[in-house]
Amino acid sequence: MSEQDLFYLLALLKVEGVGDIMAKKLLTHFGKAETVFTTKTNQIAAIDGVGAVLLKNLKDKSIFEKASKELDFIKSNDIKVSFFQDENYPERLKHCFDSPVLIFSAGNMNLKNKRTISIVGTRQITSYGTDFCRKLIEDLAPLDPVIVSGFAYGVDIVAHQIAMENNLQTIGVLAHGLNQIYPKTHKKYVAKMEENGGFITEFWSSSNPDKENFVRRNRIVAGMTEATIVIESADKGGSLITANLANDYNRDVFAVPGRVTDKYSQGCNDLIKTQKANVLSSAADLIYMLNWDIEKKVKSIQKSLFVDLEPDEQKVYDFLIKNGKELLDIIALQCDFPIFKISGVLLNMELKGVIRPLPGKLFEAI
Repeated sequence: MSEQDLFYLLALLKVEGVGDIMAKKLLTHFGKAETVFTTKTNQIAAIDGVGAVLLKNLKDKSIFEKASKELDFIKSNDIKVSFFQDENYPERLKHCFDSPVLIFSAGNMNLKNKRTISIVGTRQITSYGTDFCRKLIEDLAPLDPVIVSGFAYGVDIVAHQIAMENNLQTIGVLAHGLNQIYPKTHKKYVAKMEENGGFITEFWSSSNPDKENFVRRNRIVAGMTEATIVIESADKGGSLITANLANDYNRDVFAVPGRVTDKYSQGCNDLIKTQKANVLSSAADLIYMLNWDIEKKVKSIQKSLFVDLEPDEQKVYDFLIKNGKELLDIIALQCDFPIFKISGVLLNMELKGVIRPLPGKLFEAI
């Protein structure tokens, strides 16, 4: 994109009453943002949704001063800019009707042909949530996913930290411009994240981390990823908004179940109960549901995924890995278990996500 094109795009987005949807409508009709400003008023008025107030606002000369100031900030800070029709714009986000016309980024990120998931949740993460998040990311690490979150307190920063510990690309979606970091205590993570990942935002350098910006930020978190995972949440919270947005975008949503008495499991349990999220009990659930179950790669991570098998379960698992799908009776015979015992072992293994039942009393290892 040329500097001139970017200047007029910034100016168009600064027009009061022009949001992402209207901007896309105008750009689709006129081709370029500059053309919107040079076209006669009656032609613009013919566009559905354009009224007298918007036409008046297009005449506001102050928008060009604001656009010029932001352009100077972008150039002087080496900010990367992605237009929603560009190749470097996150592919999944392109398909969201209300996605930002422009996103600004800093760091060293590569989303091309990458498995990308968002991990969100409460700012009051518990040891249960931290332990689950760590195990999940560690077990997924061999598949090299990109971990996206909101760089906030709690689940967000824990997910970013664990991703970095496992040398995974991680991206923080910000609710403000790239001229600042919020919360300030997280500045210590910026350099490391920008080495392998970084930050993206739709907000200008003049934007502050206002409350409404976090809701807008959440649609990027949900829209740019293949699936959204809610680790912990109370019965209300931003992570539930993200989960609902992901459902609206026809993305997969997963929630970690918890005890009904735990405050920060209520939101997750409700998502599962209302069928707005799949139950997530291990990395194997995610791999299976997202069809990441590629044989060659799954075999390489099986040991790390299933280290918690009991001795009897391990014996059955090893047998199925060696022999493929097999009948219940044959499994019992070859593993030297009575039928009543093998049934319980297989049930436990199915609940752990290491095997799946097939028609005809067949079982196979995942």
